[in-house]
Amino acid sequence: MGSHMRQIAILILILGTTACIPPGRDTYAPPQAGPQLPTDPNVLGTAPDQAPPSTWQTSTVTVNAQQVESGIYIVQPGDTLRGIANKTGAGSQFIASANGLVDPYIIQPGQQLTISGGRYHTVNSGETGIAIARAYGAPWREVVALNALEEPYVLRVGQKLLLPATVPSDPASLSIEQRAAAFDLDIDDIVTGSQPALADGAAAKEPSDWRKAVTPNATIATPAGFTGRFQWPIDGTVISSFGSKGGGKVNDGLNIGVPKGTPIRASADGVIAYSGDEIGVFGGLILINHGSGWVTAYGHADTLNVTRGQKVKVGQVIGLAGDSGYVQEPQLHFEIRKNRKPVNPKIHLPKRS
Repeated sequence: MGSHMRQIAILILILGTTACIPPGRDTYAPPQAGPQLPTDPNVLGTAPDQAPPSTWQTSTVTVNAQQVESGIYIVQPGDTLRGIANKTGAGSQFIASANGLVDPYIIQPGQQLTISGGRYHTVNSGETGIAIARAYGAPWREVVALNALEEPYVLRVGQKLLLPATVPSDPASLSIEQRAAAFDLDIDDIVTGSQPALADGAAAKEPSDWRKAVTPNATIATPAGFTGRFQWPIDGTVISSFGSKGGGKVNDGLNIGVPKGTPIRASADGVIAYSGDEIGVFGGLILINHGSGWVTAYGHADTLNVTRGQKVKVGQVIGLAGDSGYVQEPQLHFEIRKNRKPVNPKIHLPKRS
């Protein structure tokens, strides 16, 4: 590799790392070695020796965004809202919103519909929100906000996503450095943008038995309703509490100091939404979707014992604590999120004496 390519590689590493450091953490050291996967088949919750790639790594995005001009469309006999969206290139949800249409979206021939302009990407089979955002060099959270996406955050084939105005007309013109600078990844991105798109009429796959891996291109069904009752995921001392730490720093969860190798347990029943180390600040990270907008996060793991799509029960071992990511001592970073917003875990955990 030439010196120029080495410089690019180093720049990408620096940008990718610094972009992942949330403004609200306490004190972070350089990242430790990434998490390991257990090889002993007798270990409870053993995952495959090689973790499957994330859903957005396996998703190839067709860059097909079209510029749509604002205007008026006259409804023709036989038109449907979806058909009008296909004709005009605008998203059907935006046409409905601009014209006060509600489900079942009844329209009449001769009716005048306002078409909202902008650049729209048409979702193809298997594409994930994160992969789409990366293809255009755009923050996924901005796409979520623009399109008012809601739980379970599963895209549909043919759906048209409005892209931020900052997206260049030719994404291929972006340099590697520009793409690295324009996109970062956080817990909320994974919660809202990691599911592969489904075809119309197709159903999401039911979660697997927790010992069986699920292929990355499978869309996983959201768990049924959840009451919001949690258990402590680990026994240890809280070394950093939830909330403001001064100087603009905020902790979105609890940091619990424990010896390296301490079992991490699922705080409630749910389905593994993510297990990997692609958010540098957290190192080994596990996300569990509990349904009803509840998600828990478990960071700095040394070992990941589960993979995406597996059902877990409260108290089940999902990994082993460590010092991966940006910490100086073994600990667990634990978060509870409701409707994408971090909440104080102590409010939802049993009181300790």
